[in-house]
Amino acid sequence: MDESSLRVLVPRVLAVLVRRGADFAAAEDAVQDALVEALRTWPDTPPRDPAGWLVTVAWRRFLDATRSADARRRREELLEAEPQPGTTSAVDDSLQLYFLCAHPSLSPSSAVALTLRAVGGLTTRQIARAYLVPEATMAQRISRAKRAVAGARFDAPGDVATVLRVLYLVFNEGYSGDVDLAAEAIRLTRQLASVVDHPEVAGLLALMLLHHARRPARTAADGSLVPLAEQDRQRWDTGLIAEGVTILQTALSRDRLGQYQTQAAIAALHADAPTAAETDWVQIVQWYDELLRLTDSPVVRLNRAVALGEADGPRAGLAELAALDPGLPRYTAVAAHLHERDGDTARAARLYAEAAAQAHDAAERDHLTRQAARLNSR
Repeated sequence: MDESSLRVLVPRVLAVLVRRGADFAAAEDAVQDALVEALRTWPDTPPRDPAGWLVTVAWRRFLDATRSADARRRREELLEAEPQPGTTSAVDDSLQLYFLCAHPSLSPSSAVALTLRAVGGLTTRQIARAYLVPEATMAQRISRAKRAVAGARFDAPGDVATVLRVLYLVFNEGYSGDVDLAAEAIRLTRQLASVVDHPEVAGLLALMLLHHARRPARTAADGSLVPLAEQDRQRWDTGLIAEGVTILQTALSRDRLGQYQTQAAIAALHADAPTAAETDWVQIVQWYDELLRLTDSPVVRLNRAVALGEADGPRAGLAELAALDPGLPRYTAVAAHLHERDGDTARAARLYAEAAAQAHDAAERDHLTRQAARLNSR
């Protein structure tokens, strides 16, 4: 069994230890020790029941780590009363661990880090590299998150919406370092979809697949960003698109529309267009109307202004934009795009330069700077 297959077992093993009465932080440490031991010994003598082996070893490591007589007696009682690993529900274990890592007491960044560590099975070093922060910084963040959920129990239904928000945050981090967070988010969402029959879980998975399908075409050979309208659609992954559309259609057929299904429907319309010119912008605007009804988000209104500018002309988009807060992220870049389409290239060049100065991402800043230079060169 390779490392990636081993990581799939982490949620179940960790949840068993917590349900037995182990403190979350101590249980997580014990599971990590068991994983290291598995990687060391399994290539020579793989067990018949990998999950049971990990539970046994992790539980022993936990018992060895705490020596007080009262605690030992309590744990021995729990151990005697606990069913064997094979009799527990892997579905319940995995699901409860998702809920625990998305606990409302955690900040979004802490929930993401704890999910990657406890559910994803990534090491602290891998997570730190993915987020481009020192390992010590990430270790502190994860330790604080563990302490925050230490007293949480598996005795109440979790909030699926919170779990989905955490997975969506993981996906949006994309790729950096030696861990592909977009691919990791898809793996975790697939796992969640296998244990939760909910159309919004399916909607998020479809959304991730449809966006991920365009990834090969998003950057040029020199690493610069390629806007959607200019991407080589032959480089899109048609297999992922087909899978995403199928999952989305099944979710939509249940008539329980949510924001992730709606976003996935917009992504599917982009993926379905053979060329940028053939994009069904009218239907995209209609889906944005649905998304606004569900979320009333200023960012959605900004994206709707772009879509309206494509469907009804740039002046319609600018009129929509005028009603929004100029302080919104990407507001200036959207204004530049719409003014360029309206023929006001001088104003568009100035706005592209302003947007570049506001950008936090280096690739986006370089792209906007090139847009300004392109118009100024005319």
